[in-house]
Amino acid sequence: MGGSPRSGQPANVVSPTEQDQLVRAISAGVSGPVGSHARPSAGWWTPVRVLLAVTTIVFALGMIQKSPCVQDDWLGPKPFTHLCYSDIGYLYADRGFAENKVPYLDDSGRYPVMEYPVLTGFFAYGAGLVTNWLVDAPDVSLLPADQVPSDPTVQSDSSVYFAVTVTALFLCALLAVWAMAGIHARRPWDAMFLAAAPALALAGTINWDLFAVAFVTTALLAWSRSRPLVCGVLLGLGAAAKLYPLFILGPLLVLCLRTRRTRAWLVCAVGAGAAWLTVNAPIYLQAPEAWASFWKFNANRGGDYGSFWYVLSLAGHPVSPHVINLVTLGAFAAACVAVAALGLFARRRPRLPQLVFLVVASFLLVNKVYSPQYVLWLLPLAALARPRWRDVLIWQSFEVLYFVGIWMHLGGMLQPAGEGVPDRLYWLIVFLRLGATAWFMGMVVRDILRPWHDPVRQDGLDDDPAGGVFDETEDAPWVDRVLART
Repeated sequence: MGGSPRSGQPANVVSPTEQDQLVRAISAGVSGPVGSHARPSAGWWTPVRVLLAVTTIVFALGMIQKSPCVQDDWLGPKPFTHLCYSDIGYLYADRGFAENKVPYLDDSGRYPVMEYPVLTGFFAYGAGLVTNWLVDAPDVSLLPADQVPSDPTVQSDSSVYFAVTVTALFLCALLAVWAMAGIHARRPWDAMFLAAAPALALAGTINWDLFAVAFVTTALLAWSRSRPLVCGVLLGLGAAAKLYPLFILGPLLVLCLRTRRTRAWLVCAVGAGAAWLTVNAPIYLQAPEAWASFWKFNANRGGDYGSFWYVLSLAGHPVSPHVINLVTLGAFAAACVAVAALGLFARRRPRLPQLVFLVVASFLLVNKVYSPQYVLWLLPLAALARPRWRDVLIWQSFEVLYFVGIWMHLGGMLQPAGEGVPDRLYWLIVFLRLGATAWFMGMVVRDILRPWHDPVRQDGLDDDPAGGVFDETEDAPWVDRVLART
């Protein structure tokens, strides 16, 4: 029942109008649902090509949304008033890319050390090299470092840097959508949840997160094709770009234990460790202090934007970073234990994307920062875990609300009249967003406990299309004995 992302439409592909009530209702306004005798399209517009075209349109809309900031070279109040803020344009000057300073290895002391994992740092650096080649960047080495961002030429070049970076991120988005279309061979249209997501347009160019998303989706594709080593290498590279891809090893271990496929997990874990070390070891050996800047930055920061901890600080109850670290670590560990128990002892073995979504979402709920672009981490996982348009759109609506709220909060537009009056509207928006994420998690847990609600398993033809080595596999005998006693 296969098919690859390049093979067009599989013979028994699931049409969204067949299973999704919202899509079926909307289709009544055009040509109606797909009929029982309809043939898979053999034309040029295969599902993958349609998905890539939609991704292109959505990403272009995101660029238009950012255009006010690009036109003003990221100056003035527009990043907040026009909701077009991005870290990318600012870091071109603030991290030395305008001077081709190599991240982590620059010992001049002119610029702060890049506070991102190594692979993201060099992704950003590569875009800087391309930018400086395109614009013939001026020599600003004689300027004090704090004056470099205000240099008119550097300000103009920062918009070119943004365009170069966004082009690379667009390719990452295309790769992620392509991979998603192949993870569930019978359900390529589930990738539309990422391709057409409002969050992709709004948050896709805030930071470099799509780079890690591309690694995660291709890793899940590799696992679904029973390629544990390739999956591990991609997860290791993803973890060298952002930390969260490493969390996927946990659900993989749980399901491999349940199906007696631990050898596949060991191969995957070794591949992940080798890839991560290959990227990080050279930098650590040459500049250990600079390499550790990402870890120190996150350990020492307090409650930050989007988190429960940040709202506490705004309400006049700040919590020290040390206490936040302990509580966050404990809460995340408890959530992982709960997800592991669910994966091991649910009556029917959960699907891999369901457990992965629950782990990553748990991390974001308790984390000390929940930036607006972190929704990109969850988008493909949510689409694979529960591909229902109604539920995804409800969750996405609160992400869009938060996207508007954070920039209005930072621009002071939510501040009530009167000096010192708390910005309680922003607090409410934060809790609504956290609540929407928790609600979606609850829907996924319900699907696990009551598999007849699971959209992927409803027709009885699929077990776990993303499961790879444990798709259509029986549980280990010890699982059957435990379940028999409950």
